[in-house]
Parts: sequence; structure tokens; C-alpha cells
Amino acid sequence: MMKFTKQNFIFLVGGMIIYVVDIGVDFWVASKYFCQGQYCWGILMLCFRGLSSLITQVFSYEWFKNDWEGTGTGKLKWIFLVHVFQCGIFIRYWFALKYGCKAAFKQNSSGDASETDPPNFIQKQAVDTVTDINMLRVFKTFLEATPQLFVQIYILMDHGKNNFWQYAAIIMSFCGISLSTVDYQISLRKSLPDKDEFRVLPKLVYLFYKLLTITSWILSISLITLLSVRSFVILLVFLWICGFTWTLKQHTTFCKSKKMEYLYRTVVGIILIFTFFNVKGRKTKVYIFIYYATHTVVTLGTLFVYVFWKPSIIEEIHFTIVSILTILSLVLGIIFLVVYYRCFHPTSYCRLQACSDEVDGQAGQKDRMDIGRFQNFIMQ
Repeated sequence: MMKFTKQNFIFLVGGMIIYVVDIGVDFWVASKYFCQGQYCWGILMLCFRGLSSLITQVFSYEWFKNDWEGTGTGKLKWIFLVHVFQCGIFIRYWFALKYGCKAAFKQNSSGDASETDPPNFIQKQAVDTVTDINMLRVFKTFLEATPQLFVQIYILMDHGKNNFWQYAAIIMSFCGISLSTVDYQISLRKSLPDKDEFRVLPKLVYLFYKLLTITSWILSISLITLLSVRSFVILLVFLWICGFTWTLKQHTTFCKSKKMEYLYRTVVGIILIFTFFNVKGRKTKVYIFIYYATHTVVTLGTLFVYVFWKPSIIEEIHFTIVSILTILSLVLGIIFLVVYYRCFHPTSYCRLQACSDEVDGQAGQKDRMDIGRFQNFIMQ
């Protein structure tokens, strides 16, 4: 496991600031829609915010309960209360800042550690707390930021109004996607043993791979929505069913309880609508090919329908610019995908999968603590 550095601490603080700003921007954009009488868009923005907050709070509290199992119910009561008021993520940020500061500054400056807090344990605490936050941010990104980005782009394409708050929402959505995907990979490299450090070039390649493929797909489904809202709904439901079914067949073991595991698989099904998500850490070249081949076919099919069956709409939505951006981002995104998987992708972690089959008991709990929940949460 790599060390938690001062640079990591600075990024942690920056991520917390952006998280708070993102909340403010969401309510600000929603209020603007309400003031203009566009209640449907305002309610939809708040629904995305509420859904993502509810699900992330549920997972956050469940992880606290699992981690603090056997330590008594006193702490869990106030932790539960904080999560009820949708502020659990701030408790996690407080722990992350506490452990991160100790690992990055105090421990390094003192040069030693107490017997109860050996250096490796302090580093692990810092990395694990930040990893949990990054996992929650991945959920938030694809339950809130990505759908909001789609809605904002659709509004611009459908109504042609260029408002400052719409651009602000789009920018914050892109920032959320960018930070969560890169921070996820940083946590992945830090949490897995014997992995190389995630340097600047791999970070950029991975960032452009995710952003460009997601951008192309969001533009495509926005065009589909302009054609037919019913077709859009049918497509999303079909994609979610396919993703959920594939996740069921993978027999994921991310959560302890069956109810939470099914909630996790439901969330993964939603994430799979927008980007590929490897839930078992296995080789998935075939699945990735099928996934992005399907996106390519749907994208090209949508553009084909506009050219030959809906020429009257083309001028209204600046079809030439949108189609160029869609195809260009798709091609570049796939190029970055190939480069990342050929040059920078970490090796498989299947040898660690046996940890999920450990029996209960002190030895099993120790192995689980040393390896962490991250082994059952692999997005590549």
C-alpha cells in the first residue's frame, strides 16, 4: 500500500470544497428554474440530488455499521442520526481530514508513531477513509452528476436558451465526473498491493477515456430524447435491465446483507447505462467490446435517423455541430480506452477474490480488514 502524501491531503480538501459548491450550485439552478416557472426541470434536478444523497447515505451508514461492528451502539446512534439528516458524507470527510493530516504531516514531521498507532496502520486508516469517500462519489456521479449533465444538454438542445446557470450546472457536472473517476483510480492503486503509482499520464488517459465516451453517449441519448421521449425511456429501461441482469450473473459480494447487495446491483445497473463498470475484477475485454460496440451502433443509428427521417429538426438543434462532437468524442474516447488498457491498466486481482469466501471469526475478520471492501468494488 502506498503512502498518503501531502498532495493527497490537498486534493482531499479540494474535493470537499467542490462537493459543498456542487450542492450550492444544484439548489441555485433548481431555484432559477422555479423562478422562471419551469417547475418540471427544477423538480427533476432536485430529484437527482435527493436520490443520490439518499443512496449514498444508506451505503455510508452500512459501512460504518460494518466497520464498527462489536464496538457498541453508542457511536452508531449519533452516526445514524447524522445520516438521517443527509450529512453522513461530512462525517466521513472529518475522519478523512483527521487521519489524512496525521498520516501526511504529523507522522512525517515527528518521524515516529505510538505503539497503538504504528505507521502502516495510520497510513491504512487515511487511505481507507478516502477510498470510502471516493466510492460514494462514484455512486453520486452516476446517480446525480451524469443525469444532470444529460438534462442540461437536452434543455439547451431543445430550447436553445443559453443561461449562465445552465452552463454552471454543466461545468459542475463535468467537474464531478472528472474528479470522481480520477480519484477512484488513485484510490484503486493505493488500496491494492503491488500496484504501480497512478502517475500523471495514466490519469489523463483514463480521464479522457471516461469523459469522452460519456460525453458522446449523453449527446446521443439527448438526440434520441428529441426524437421520442418514449424511445428514450424504453432504451434506458432496457439498458438498466441488461446491466442489472449481468450484475446478477456476476454474483457480486460487495455487501454483507442481501438487501444491500441488491441495492448495490441496482446502482451498478444505473451506472452501466452511462459507462462500463467491472464489478468482479476479472478480465472483461469481450464485455467492454460488446458494451462500446453497442454504444457505437446506437449513436450511428441515431444520427442516421436524423439525416434521413427527421431533416426538419436538423437546423433547429445545430445538428452538424452536435453530430461532429458526438462522433469525435466517441472515436477519441475509444482511442484513449485502448491506450489505457494496453499501457496503463493494473493487472487482475482475481487472486484476492478468495477473501470474500472467508468464514466468520477472528482470522476471517483480520483478512477482511487487511484487504478492505475495495476488493469487491472494482471499476475499470
